[in-house]
Amino acid sequence: MHDIRAIRENPGVLDAALARRGEDAMSSDILSLDAERRAKIAAAEAAQSEQKKAAKEVGAAKAKGDEAEFERLRALVGEKKAEVADMQNEAKALDARLTDMLARIPNSPAEDVPEGSDEADNVEVRTWGTLPAFEFDPKEHFEIAGVAKSMDFELAAKISGARFVMLKGAVARIHRALAQFMIDTHVDENGLTEMNSPVLVRDEAMYGTDKLPKFGDDSYQTTNGWWLVPTSEVPLTYTVAGDTLEESALPIRMTAHTLCFRSEAGSAGKDTTGMLRQHQFEKVEMVSVVHPEKSDDEQKRMLGCAEGILEKLGIPYRTVILCTGDMGFGARRTYDIEAWVPGQNTYREISSVSTTGDFQARRMNARFKPAGGGKPEFLHTLNGSGLAVGRCLIAVLENGQRADGSVVLPDVLASYLGGKTTLGADGVLV
Repeated sequence: MHDIRAIRENPGVLDAALARRGEDAMSSDILSLDAERRAKIAAAEAAQSEQKKAAKEVGAAKAKGDEAEFERLRALVGEKKAEVADMQNEAKALDARLTDMLARIPNSPAEDVPEGSDEADNVEVRTWGTLPAFEFDPKEHFEIAGVAKSMDFELAAKISGARFVMLKGAVARIHRALAQFMIDTHVDENGLTEMNSPVLVRDEAMYGTDKLPKFGDDSYQTTNGWWLVPTSEVPLTYTVAGDTLEESALPIRMTAHTLCFRSEAGSAGKDTTGMLRQHQFEKVEMVSVVHPEKSDDEQKRMLGCAEGILEKLGIPYRTVILCTGDMGFGARRTYDIEAWVPGQNTYREISSVSTTGDFQARRMNARFKPAGGGKPEFLHTLNGSGLAVGRCLIAVLENGQRADGSVVLPDVLASYLGGKTTLGADGVLV
């Protein structure tokens, strides 16, 4: 959410930020609506002042026995009362319109975010690992012999329709092992607090984390009003909504492994095969709540946490900074980590690590008290995948595949798999 006072003081800053995102200027419309709202508030206050003045004069007229003046003033009080109520309702409606307008404006990109219109303009920051060399044509995850029988899309479609999968046996266990490994690493090595959060949330939580009102079609809502979370960023970030924390409580670093749900609106025809784009998936999320001066450093720290998971798994990856045209609505800066998937001979996104600055905190009214005194300030919030479990499973299976249809698994998973290190071509762990 943008600060209306900042827009009043320097509307060009907002328009320049929107231009970098490829959006039209909006400051003129915003300020026009804001001026109308403020004028209506001022008029209501003036009418209320006249109402109070007339109310005092009613008693005086009554005391003097001036019945005509008494009746005139009493009628005036009634008129002003109705006038004030109408003006206040109009001001309230204008305020709601202004809030809705501000809520639909994306965050301003940080100065170091590269200019661009789409993913082709993202900038590679670094790569890690050596791409595997195969003496055969590597298969996609669902084509590998040891995987195919345990990754059942037809059975899932029978139950739920397209873009679902039923994992069975060893593949289901590997998927679970990956999630456990990620959580344990983030808690034991990266200092995050594990949370077990709800996956059904109220409108306020979705709004506070910038998923509403603009992106309601991207998520699922139950008939009684709850939303299924797109990721646990929503419940974790919203834990500080309405709070004014002591500065000493910062930073707050959380992680959770949850089911996630996305309608994939507008993605018809994209990644229709395999597990890359599903309506239901699992993710290990990281959320940090920090002092504004620490948010850029915190983003780098979180990025390192996510990259470290892939390095421990031995999965080659590249990290890119998203350009202004490809960055998410609420993000101030975003880094994507893309894992190498040999079956497609390309890198695919497996994590996004974003700082929102105070954009979400303003929507949630989440603040902290500076240790040195002064007015409470808005917190900064960050979120990142650490990692998307299903996509990580894809990367592990494809990078570890062998010609006979078996898969060599990362050593770090052995303790989660009963000491077993290979998925046989028959789909059994050995």
